[in-house]
Formats: sequence, C-alpha cells, structure tokens
Amino acid sequence: MNKSFCIFIISHGRADNVITKRTLAKCGYTGPLFIVVDNEDKQIEKYRQNFGSSNVVVFDKIRYAKMVDNCDNFQNRRTTTHARNACFDIAAEKGFDFFLVLDDDYTAFEHTFDRNGNGSDKLVRSFSRVCASVFDFLESDVRIKSVCFMQGGEIIGGLNKVDKINRCAARRGIYPFIKRKAMNSFFCKTSRRFWFFSRLNEDVNTYLTFGSKGDLFLTIPDVHLNQIQSQGNKGGMSDAYLASGTYVKSFYSVMILPSASKVTANKDLHRLHHKISWNNAVPKILDESHKKA
Repeated sequence: MNKSFCIFIISHGRADNVITKRTLAKCGYTGPLFIVVDNEDKQIEKYRQNFGSSNVVVFDKIRYAKMVDNCDNFQNRRTTTHARNACFDIAAEKGFDFFLVLDDDYTAFEHTFDRNGNGSDKLVRSFSRVCASVFDFLESDVRIKSVCFMQGGEIIGGLNKVDKINRCAARRGIYPFIKRKAMNSFFCKTSRRFWFFSRLNEDVNTYLTFGSKGDLFLTIPDVHLNQIQSQGNKGGMSDAYLASGTYVKSFYSVMILPSASKVTANKDLHRLHHKISWNNAVPKILDESHKKA
C-alpha cells in the first residue's frame, strides 16, 4: 500500500466503551488511528488515559458549529456533524492524504461475498488491504466525494437474498449494490473536501445535497458493518435521538430536499424513517460516448 492514510473514530462520552477500536484490532488493523472528541466532552482526560494523549485529538466544537448551517435554531450542539468536518483539517495537519471516519459503536466488519460471489459473513482479517482497495476506487474518479461500506441493515432478508441480487447483476454485466447513499463509514481524500451540515441526519442531508448537484457518494457491497442500535448505547448521539425521536431526525431531510425525501413508516425498523426517491434526488447524465454523431 502506497497511500498515506489513517482512521478516525469520532466519539463523545464513551471513553470506556469505544467498541470500534476493539473491532478494528480483531480485523487486523495496526495502522495510524486517532480518537476524535470535542472540547465540550467531559471525559477528555479519561480518553487520554485510556488511549494515550498522542492518539486523542480534541477539536473546537463551537468553531466548527459556526461554519455550517445546523438547519434549526435549537440551542445545543449534540451532533456528529462538527467532528466529521474537523477530520478533514486534522488529516491535513497530520499529513495524511486519505482517511476513514468511523463511529465508535461498530461490532464487526464482515465480507458480504466470498471469492465465488456467494453470500458470506466472514470477519475481515486484513482491514488495511481492504482500505487500500477502497481508496483506489475513491481516487479513480474526481467526482467521487466519499465511499462507504454497506450497513448490516442493507441485507435484511438474509445473505441469500443479496447473493441472488449479485448473481442477477453479474449476468447483466452490472456491478451490484453501488448505491448513491453514503452512511456511517466515510472514506475520504483530504484534498477533496466537502462539508457535512445539519444537526441531525447529517449524512443523508450531505449526500442528498451534493448528489443533487452531480457529485458521487457511493455505498459499495463488498464489506458491511454491524452497529449497536443507535438508541441502545449510552453516550454518543443516543440522548439526542431519544429526546426528539426519528420523526424529527428524518424531517431534516424533508427540509433539505422536499422533492426527493419524505417521512414514512418503515416496516422493517418498526419506526418512522426517511425515504428517498432516487428518481428525484440525483441527475442521470449519459456519458458523452453515447452521443450520436
């Protein structure tokens, strides 16, 4: 691997429960890793005790809050938006060309398919090599702003369902499951900056806004991550979600792009959730090679 990259785990109030770090160790990752916390976190010293001062980066939350539209007038800064934006500057300051931003509550990174294209749930054991492949893909086109792993929820219905989709797509010569959404695990190029915004649902609102202008945010299928239920893990954003519910969270996306998003009852999750109409959300532009002479 020739690329200079690191991993950032954004965290708040979970100094004794950064699950993702343990998961990365199980997946064989031994490269540069930093815990990113804001200066309003009461557990900063605990983070430093647990992970070492050189491995904990503290950013000024108010400074970054002033840089973007929070899309509300609530007087609190309970959001991951500012930590995600700070990672671009932290990576640049530390001299990394690429970086991966992760939340702190991932329990596993698993291969979605085996070498034969069949469904799999085998734990990733060479995480650095996986990162190298994703960064190669990210760098292949300047229009790609960020690439993400698939979430475990994407394969509700079982891996047999995914396997069937994969085989059908392969027969048609289509690489399967490259979706225009991007959530949770953000592979980024330091020089290809973009800004997350809005207090809640910032990942959805970011890929919707930039996607509607022709930029690419992509979810790839090869690796999926498993995560603790957002409202079931103390600290982080759990308090914010419990206080306002997913209805309020989802409605930020309706405000951002009402022509392409709505709030609906999700039968799989048994809760209100945003739903995106991709026919309305992003442009579909044919390559110049298809133009008639």
